[in-house]
Amino acid sequence: MSFIGFVVGFCYIKAVEKKSHYRVVILGSGAAGLTAAIYAARANLEPLVIEGSQPGGQLTITTDVENYPGFPKGILGPELMEEFKRQAERFGTKTVFGDVTGVNLKQRPFQITAGKESYTCNALIIATGASAKLLGLESEKKLMGYGVSACATCDGFFFKEKEVVVVGGGDTAMEEALFLTKYATKVSVVHRRSELRASKIMQDRAKKNPRISFIWDSVLDDIYGNPKDGGVKGVRLKNLRSGASQDFKCDGIFIAIGHEPNTKLFAGQLEVDEFGYLKTHNGTSTNVPGVFACGDVQNRIYRQAITAARSGCMAAIDAEKFLESLEE
Repeated sequence: MSFIGFVVGFCYIKAVEKKSHYRVVILGSGAAGLTAAIYAARANLEPLVIEGSQPGGQLTITTDVENYPGFPKGILGPELMEEFKRQAERFGTKTVFGDVTGVNLKQRPFQITAGKESYTCNALIIATGASAKLLGLESEKKLMGYGVSACATCDGFFFKEKEVVVVGGGDTAMEEALFLTKYATKVSVVHRRSELRASKIMQDRAKKNPRISFIWDSVLDDIYGNPKDGGVKGVRLKNLRSGASQDFKCDGIFIAIGHEPNTKLFAGQLEVDEFGYLKTHNGTSTNVPGVFACGDVQNRIYRQAITAARSGCMAAIDAEKFLESLEE
């Protein structure tokens, strides 16, 4: 055989040997998914991570992360996620980019479709997260991480002695507003109605706080500022009753109109709670043996990188024990 024929034949064999079955597949590449990958890889499970359309998860839209242990000077969100990924790959994790378009959990091995590719696995770890509901403004997208945020506990610290706006009228908005009063000198809550949707106790707390004021019957039409020039400078507000618009000066915007767990793929296959988050028991187990959930997709309370990483670790350990029980 000629050298060229050998090379062509070798490449053909490698293509045929392309791996499609894994002991563990992890859906999602945020703090939960990549921590699960680190632990699964160190257990010699050789996991596959399907990254999703936003590799790195929500931390990739956060600039400075100052509350993750081990980084006393802080670290950029995308950089932190890149470190997670490098660590997972160091131990043998394989990562592929793309969205999962189909999952079949009613037969074993489980079947996963991602674009034109299909995979099977003995254990599945779901770390698809939850997406913050946003306003859909172009300026909101441009300034995300530069004064626009969807997480007060993540970014509130950066608004010491500044004036901020919170958009929303439910419990989440009141929680964000109250938390921000620890740092900001003034918190203006913008709500599209004339009364709040939040629980009575949360309303009372917010209304009694001298740093919180309310702008009723209004929506946020635009956000002023430039990422290269210090970020947010103000907003344009529109009154829904009068139709009048006004410019309002502020240093930051917190969107608090809720989160939506990324669970549509699993409809009719996995149990969810009344908010749509995956139900777990005995750690990270779902109602389907061999399927585990971690991070924001099953935790609507904390939504922090450190708590997501914790549950990712748990999911990997639970998956390892499950696979051991199959082998036994």
